[in-house]
Amino acid sequence: MRPIFDAVVVGAGPYGLSTAAHLLGRGLRVAVFGRTLEMWREHMPKGMLLRSHWWATNLSDPRRDYGFEQFAKDTKHDRRYPLPLQTFVDYGLWFQQRAVPEVDETYVSSIEGQDGRFLITLEDGREVESHAVVMAIGVYYYAHRPEQFTGLPPEVVSHSSEHRDFGRFKGRDVVVIGGGQSAIEYAALLHEAGAAVQVVARRPIQWLAPDRWGARSILERILAPDASIAPGWTNWVWDKRPWLFYRFPLRWKDSYNAIYHSGATHWLKHRVVGKVTLREGRTVAKLKVAQGKLDATMSDGAKVRADHILLATGYKVDITKLTMIDPSLRAEIGTDGAIPSLSHWFESSVPGLYFVGLTSLRAFGPLYRFVAGCGAAARRVADAVARARGRRSRAGPRRDGGVTVRSETPAGQV
Repeated sequence: MRPIFDAVVVGAGPYGLSTAAHLLGRGLRVAVFGRTLEMWREHMPKGMLLRSHWWATNLSDPRRDYGFEQFAKDTKHDRRYPLPLQTFVDYGLWFQQRAVPEVDETYVSSIEGQDGRFLITLEDGREVESHAVVMAIGVYYYAHRPEQFTGLPPEVVSHSSEHRDFGRFKGRDVVVIGGGQSAIEYAALLHEAGAAVQVVARRPIQWLAPDRWGARSILERILAPDASIAPGWTNWVWDKRPWLFYRFPLRWKDSYNAIYHSGATHWLKHRVVGKVTLREGRTVAKLKVAQGKLDATMSDGAKVRADHILLATGYKVDITKLTMIDPSLRAEIGTDGAIPSLSHWFESSVPGLYFVGLTSLRAFGPLYRFVAGCGAAARRVADAVARARGRRSRAGPRRDGGVTVRSETPAGQV
């Protein structure tokens, strides 16, 4: 007999772990499937630094017992800025072990709708049922590859999410496409790994002002209050009143999200200026592969030959790429441009099917590009699922059908 859960969370990154912690805190029977912090551990490069402060990288649990500050106290980790990737990974694993101790790292191969529930099939053949499914799949499936680069062999073109170690590029000519934080940081890491690097960015690179958190005057904080994304009243509103963005017309939200471009932090500037060729305000006009090399013509007519192109072109939501959702179920999901239409509870047009993280950005705004948004999303989804199940919190761990589930009563509901 298949185990039946109140909620299944697909994905064990910051949004998946936070949502699971809040679901457990409401006394629900929960299963989490996916490799813990897989994107951060396996698809981000060694040496990467986070542009957000430690206080803006908290995962979320109902009692707020497992924030980064407590982690730093318990483990003696430094709270310096910028925060090393490995420190955040260590924090995420520490959080998971305490807030969501039972994560099944088996991938989900199929999600189907069945008699008002969801049938979830795992890659090892096991099946479970659930009244709700939370898709917290992160960004990996959404890696954006501009059309002109599709069809080229992976030996010469790859997406930034495919690399953990840039040592293989030592002594090679690499062109990085993109001009945001990731593109510039990857260019720095490639250069430091011994590659000859050029950056091609369609817009001028926006260098962010030096961060002065903790040193800003009262007047500066009044004019531009601190917020998890960046200082400023608009960012503060998205941070403190995350549901307000949802209420704006979709056309306005699309315009706002379109202009919310990623800048490059000031601490990257000395690592690339004078060391990496920056071709700002340009694009690749023509591209061909000859004898294992890439010959590219820039929009200004310049000719560039390279061994490899690295696409730091970000991520674009397209749920047709979520192949674990059965086609019959996917056809029921209301979308606009392959982006699911969500209610203010993060619920799709299919009752009980929720999307958090980057998938929700169009509806809820730029906060959901970042770890900082996971708490607001987790609380909202947990409230919705608990309301739908009509359950009250209850205490006590138990097992159901061979898959471990855990419930806990929070000191105070959030």
